[in-house]
Amino acid sequence: MTQVQETPAAYATRALFEPIAGLLARFTQATLPDGAQLSSLLQELASGTATAAGRTIRFTLPSVEVTAYEDHIFATGAVPTRADDWHDFFNALAWCAWPRTKAACNALHIAERRARSAAGLPGRGLRRDALTQFDECGIVVVSTDAEIPALLAAHEWEEAFWRHRKRLIDTTRFLVFGHGTWDQLRQPFVGLCAKAIYRVVDPAWLALPDASRQVETDAWLAAYLSDPALAPRKLSPLPLLGIPGLVADSEAASYYRDTRQFRPRRLSVG
Repeated sequence: MTQVQETPAAYATRALFEPIAGLLARFTQATLPDGAQLSSLLQELASGTATAAGRTIRFTLPSVEVTAYEDHIFATGAVPTRADDWHDFFNALAWCAWPRTKAACNALHIAERRARSAAGLPGRGLRRDALTQFDECGIVVVSTDAEIPALLAAHEWEEAFWRHRKRLIDTTRFLVFGHGTWDQLRQPFVGLCAKAIYRVVDPAWLALPDASRQVETDAWLAAYLSDPALAPRKLSPLPLLGIPGLVADSEAASYYRDTRQFRPRRLSVG
């Protein structure tokens, strides 16, 4: 029997694909769109998206000459995008959904590299590591209830996801930024984790249309990531399969006592 190939549209209604759901729904063929189609999509949704060097973002096949990914994008605007590759496809959609933040991340990579070079410091540094990590598996958790993010950040998983389940569903939205996370969500596995940034907002934020919430969060996130103190420790691990609605097993309190996924917070020593 021939296996039926999946289409991007098949993911449009799945949880955690919300920031790109409308984009996924456009693509009903099993073959992924090529760079030209994705470039046109970005121009339609966020015309003028460019690097800090003024180069218009577009999606092109990788070149063998590309040795420094972020520098190449900064200098040329060309984002290496492999043909029919889900990971790179989701990266292109991340540019469409989060244009300001993606451009900011690229500019921050270049600024940090130059600063370290000028200071004679070796390696990438913690800030670039944090930016790369968030680019791959980041998620913004936005809530109108300050207690929910506090519980999640403290790894009080059963308390947040189960005992306060209705409050969480009513007040909190989970907006994936990392294209690697969307790729992993195609086949979720035990232990699937993202790196979270928590944000508390006024209740009026929830009344905004989805598109307006996305644009507003994109602007906020671009500014947040520009904090010079950003480092990997600022990103909080979040077990994605604990979010209500992701898996049927989460409909029982005992699910959240499995420490393979829901690990207690590591205590600081000293």
